[in-house]
Amino acid sequence: MSAPASAIPGPRRLLRRLRDVMAAPGTAQSRLNQVVLVIAADMVAEVCSIYVRRAGDVLELFATEGLNPEAVHKTRLRVGEGLVGHIAAQASALSLSDAQSHPDFAYRPETGEEIYHSLMGVPILRSGRVVGVLVVQNRTRRNYAEEELEALQTVAMVLAELIGAGDLVNPSEFLEAEGNATLPQRAEGVRLADGVAMGIAVLHRQAIEVRQLVAEDPEVEAERLAEALERLRASVDRMLARPDIAIGGEHREVLETYRMFAHDRGWISKINDAIRNGLTAEAAVKRTLDDMRVRLNASGDPYLRERVLDLEDIAGRLLGLLNGEPEPQTRELPDDMVVVARAMGPAELLDYDRTRLRGLVLEEGSATAHVAIVARALDIPVLGRVDGALSRITPGDPVIVDADNNQLIIRPGEDVVDAVQLTLAARAERKAAFAALRHMPSITRDDVRVNLLMNAGLLADMGMLAESGAEGIGLYRTELFFMVRSQIPDVAAQADLYARVLDQSGEKPVYFRTLDVGSDKQLPYFNHRPEENPAMGWRSLRLTLDRPAMLRRQVRALLMASAGRQLNIMFPMVAEVAEFDAARRLVQMEVARARRQHQRLPSQVRVGTMLEVPALAWQLKPLLERVDFISVGSNDLLQFFFACDRGNPELADRYDLLSPAVLGFLRNLVDACARADVELSLCGEMASRPLEAMALIGLGFRRMSMPAGAIGPVKAMVRSLDRGHLASYMDTLLDLPDHSVRDRLMAFAHDHGIAI
Repeated sequence: MSAPASAIPGPRRLLRRLRDVMAAPGTAQSRLNQVVLVIAADMVAEVCSIYVRRAGDVLELFATEGLNPEAVHKTRLRVGEGLVGHIAAQASALSLSDAQSHPDFAYRPETGEEIYHSLMGVPILRSGRVVGVLVVQNRTRRNYAEEELEALQTVAMVLAELIGAGDLVNPSEFLEAEGNATLPQRAEGVRLADGVAMGIAVLHRQAIEVRQLVAEDPEVEAERLAEALERLRASVDRMLARPDIAIGGEHREVLETYRMFAHDRGWISKINDAIRNGLTAEAAVKRTLDDMRVRLNASGDPYLRERVLDLEDIAGRLLGLLNGEPEPQTRELPDDMVVVARAMGPAELLDYDRTRLRGLVLEEGSATAHVAIVARALDIPVLGRVDGALSRITPGDPVIVDADNNQLIIRPGEDVVDAVQLTLAARAERKAAFAALRHMPSITRDDVRVNLLMNAGLLADMGMLAESGAEGIGLYRTELFFMVRSQIPDVAAQADLYARVLDQSGEKPVYFRTLDVGSDKQLPYFNHRPEENPAMGWRSLRLTLDRPAMLRRQVRALLMASAGRQLNIMFPMVAEVAEFDAARRLVQMEVARARRQHQRLPSQVRVGTMLEVPALAWQLKPLLERVDFISVGSNDLLQFFFACDRGNPELADRYDLLSPAVLGFLRNLVDACARADVELSLCGEMASRPLEAMALIGLGFRRMSMPAGAIGPVKAMVRSLDRGHLASYMDTLLDLPDHSVRDRLMAFAHDHGIAI
């Protein structure tokens, strides 16, 4: 027997009354008019108003009890305007005993609200987006209780479903016009994982509709939640047991971190609290997700914002289990599919059949996002930051994901499809041809050997060492291991990783770059202050010299991992010899410490530097007396050389690495290293493109490090090249006043049959 309404606690009583209003016949507007009456009466408020967000970021008064009814559908506020606009802009609640003294208060005479002093308002959130604002007001200067605010937030969730149903505002109003939906379209994005793919668009899991918001029996709902959580945990454990995931690596560590959400007591406690307040288990999960999503997205911490994707993933799975939805693996999907999503957690990617998944398109995402790390381990092309992808793509649309060129083609014409099919076939043929070169030496036609090494940053990358034919790891980015963890890895964890890298490299050399963080690579557990120009700020070696314990622990781990083997350490972003000396002294101190403790040492410890800051090139004489090797970091070098932000699309093609200025700079460096008998290499994008790599060989470079996929094309170029003829030609280019000599080098390659 159900309890009488008077005996039910406040929030649950209000929810039941609202449920009756929602179930009553009539239009959505009439129900909204009744809702404000019920809320005002239950919360003893003279005013209750509901504003709905319209196209153009406008908040329109849709219903009110207490304000002038003539103001309905006439009063409009921009997001950010007035207290209502403030609530929408901040996506956060506001409780004021004297609203008119707030600096954002905006008086609208048509509403007649000048007599009301206190105000409490909450955003109406749906899928993490503000779709409206709910406000109550009183004449007296009232201090609203925390329980009243909680009740209003719960009511706002009910209203979100009413607004989202589309009966009040056409959902299409919020979609930006994208032209004729049947015509081909091209969209730009950012490459998160290399490759080209073509297939049929599949929209990722749609938001699960919560049909019943108010619980009949909270105890039953709590039991349903507990059962669903057990099934959720079991499904995640099964996922981690998959053969392609079970092998260790950063991608597995990402999923282990993800699994922690299924056991997180704080998150589960918040859901249970919402159930006790009268929501069903589904509504409680959704309410908690919306609250945490807004809070985490508002954080300036990139790690916390990234965790929103994991949280959405795990909450979506939990909602599916509560709703009795079929497992994602049972969906009928095309044989060649390209999945399109706003964002995605790492486990969600594994729901899709790997044999049919061709590519992934995201509206958000970054190269260090968990889903991108897992995708690279599975060799799935990923294009991120594609604005409006979900609104522009219809399920079943043919799409082409060209991650290599940072573009997405939607509904391509037959001519484009034919061209891409030829491209894919040609890529397959070239890949086979490059594979045939895997065991062939990288030697020019005039017998000059060029060592081609591979860049890596994940254990998953190490499998490409043998497959690509690379002669070693010329750049191992150690920071990725730090970036995917929720806390700084200790010495033992680091040593284990580095040892596994060395084990998998066998007799081939590995060059470990010390921690290169800051700028666009932030550690989740490190307090980074905002900087106006982070690329030139507190980053890389500057940071670790200021926090020497971090660098000392990393060096200690490298020494432990390299016992009996050669260890190559290089420091990033060195701007002056004094910085290199300080870092090298730290290495020497750790070697001495290990010797005192009778630790088995590496067979040889070699210490070198990246050359990315041009200032270092003007200190070559003392530098070359100290280093065992130098590796040019062409990516950062270009932006510092030309004072050009390489992340600015307006400047993307403004300057060229194949300019006489850059080539002359590099020639001077080659000559100086040759005189000092110091090993010189180059890593970065310049080494990964055959034409640029050809120019480097002409300048005298004999060691280059690049992504694994670039080794085949570059080796084919090397084996078709006469280095002597090229070097003579390069001498004629260095003093030219040209913006670039790219066209001249391309013509030289064509004239001499060089495979570019």
